Amino acid sequence: MKTKINTIQEYEANFSKAKNQPELFWQDIASQFEWSKKWDSVCEFNMYEAEFSWFSGGKTNITENCIDRHLKDKANQTALIFEPNSPNESAIHITYKELHHRVCKMANVLLGLGIKKGDRVAIYLPMIPELSVSVLACARIGAIHSVIFAGFSSSALSARINDASCKLVITSDGGFRGNKTIDLKGIVDQALKDCPCVNNVLVAERTNTEINIIPSRDVFLRDALAKASDLHLAQPMDSEDPLFILYTSGSTGKPKGMVHTTGGYMVYTAYTFKNVFAYEPGDIYWCTADIGWITGHSYILYGPLLNGATSIMFEGIPTYPNPGRFWDIVDKFKVNQFYTAPTAIRALAKESLSHVTKYNLKSLKVIGSVGEPINEEAWTWYHKNIGKGKCPIVDTWWQTETGGILISPIPNVSPQIPTYATTPLPGIQPVLMDDYGTEIKELKGEGRLCIKYPWPSIARTIWGNHERYKETYFSAYPGYYFTGDGALRNTNGMYRITGRVDDVIIVSGHNLGTAPIEDAINEHSEIAESAIVGFPHEIKGNALYGFVTLKGNVESPEKLKEAINKLISAKIGPIAKLDKIQFTNGLPKTRSGKIMRRILRKIAEGNSDNLGDISTLLNPEVVEHIKNGSKQSN
Repeated sequence: MKTKINTIQEYEANFSKAKNQPELFWQDIASQFEWSKKWDSVCEFNMYEAEFSWFSGGKTNITENCIDRHLKDKANQTALIFEPNSPNESAIHITYKELHHRVCKMANVLLGLGIKKGDRVAIYLPMIPELSVSVLACARIGAIHSVIFAGFSSSALSARINDASCKLVITSDGGFRGNKTIDLKGIVDQALKDCPCVNNVLVAERTNTEINIIPSRDVFLRDALAKASDLHLAQPMDSEDPLFILYTSGSTGKPKGMVHTTGGYMVYTAYTFKNVFAYEPGDIYWCTADIGWITGHSYILYGPLLNGATSIMFEGIPTYPNPGRFWDIVDKFKVNQFYTAPTAIRALAKESLSHVTKYNLKSLKVIGSVGEPINEEAWTWYHKNIGKGKCPIVDTWWQTETGGILISPIPNVSPQIPTYATTPLPGIQPVLMDDYGTEIKELKGEGRLCIKYPWPSIARTIWGNHERYKETYFSAYPGYYFTGDGALRNTNGMYRITGRVDDVIIVSGHNLGTAPIEDAINEHSEIAESAIVGFPHEIKGNALYGFVTLKGNVESPEKLKEAINKLISAKIGPIAKLDKIQFTNGLPKTRSGKIMRRILRKIAEGNSDNLGDISTLLNPEVVEHIKNGSKQSN
């Protein structure tokens, strides 16, 4: 079966086959990879119990398909290009042969530290080659990698390490981000005061800053690699063996460790990468995400490498040393596919166009968007100034839980409409549900977005808590996967994502649960209660607005606001800081004590004249106080 879709007829044929003969469709795609043992069954599932298996009984190792099988004809082709934070530092080109060498040595280092199949390894690294090598080395020996974004605080880091009972942490002395140097080793040392499960810390060197070393625990990566062999046979993995745990924010406080397994994830990420980005051999592909997020897992590492592509990993930020950095890199490497977030697009669109026009960008063939729905103004700027009115934009919708892209245009095949993710990829069966839990059968409609049939890269569970997985994603609409997003569908069957319907807010492409932020704020001795909502922000898409009830009078409100954001930074990370904080004498509540966030959202959005009926609230008088306070503080 032809896996690259080039025409609308091929899309329709693929979509039809995937819907009507799903096992045959995915079997044909999976057969193009190397398996040491073929699967016994393609797919078995129970949507009501949230139980799934794909290619069960099959054995493979994802790194053999990412690296080893390409050594026959792509050994000297560049697999990864590392572009450092500073443009004055030279890029590093790593061929497939060199990547194989590095991953095998790293695999032997892990084995030498007692890491074995099934063990969990926390990776807390900046966007440097060691991050990619560590991820792949874990997969090669069958250890379960858990990459933790290197912007998280020590508290957030320790919570994730403990939840997965990680035996090893891989970090670096520090990291560069724009004009800042981040003390990653110091953050790890602080986190590990509360992590008895960790035996060793493997330390890469990036900033060459002075760090504290605990001889019985800490090992310099450089020294360990010098002693390691570069010969290693990949560990055969069952298709359903866990590949990685990746944490995503939940609406109920504790982050959710989403578990992705080997075979189905491999097949789906490879298929979607090839089609969504119209990848052709010889193309240079760049996704600007961090590997600490699912986008980096699926579309910097696994998806591109499974297709034998050349993938760029960038250490820096889009505005350093100036707002032309992205476009400089595009021209420098003749990038063909470029994949970034609406937040970055909006931020760069605010800068002088001269930062764009000095570059020709003629190499670009496909430009993409990920992390949140892209607004029409940003879409138009992106299409006109970066795509030069010629490049198709793939506005992709998917989640940490889905493993890969579910709804997206296919370049030069699918029609494009600004703000629409457009049509589902083959194998994806989205539906809209109304307020009564009934599927909306009419073509045009708006409701809650669910998926009615599993796909190979669906997360299998939440680490250590399958009941929570079932409750979170499969209880609202039994028999369906509930995405947590609202959507509308037009008469052409195209989908537009309208945003979260739970207490998770997407800020700069990051899913932030409100409960952990509120928990952090409420630890302050002067604060009685808090509620966090999102409000529109021209750069971030959404920003965070905190309504905070105090226990008594405060001498310096501004100092308290600073203290609140410091507390949030320490507990969660700077990404969760509040843009606006309003002190209140109470929060609007139902008679059962539930905070009415709907009212707070409207006030935060500046829509306080349209709050609906508030007479049934336990304390309707507090609403007027909050409305007045909002007008004074804005």
